[in-house]
Amino acid sequence: MNRNNKEIWTTKEVADYLNLHPLTVHRYAREGKIPAFKIGTDWRFQKKHIESWIKEKVAYNLESNSHKK
Repeated sequence: MNRNNKEIWTTKEVADYLNLHPLTVHRYAREGKIPAFKIGTDWRFQKKHIESWIKEKVAYNLESNSHKK
């Protein structure tokens, strides 16, 4: 199944999507830096929350950069 059609992603799928190493995604999840939840010992990510998180980061970065000018 295509990752973009799934609502719940694995660490590897999020890592591929964000072009990050899976261990970085795992660390971000553990530290609460990225929206995630655990099933047993495995981290899972809701597509809609990852996409919202990205939009928040982009908006924050745009706002921060506009204040520096």
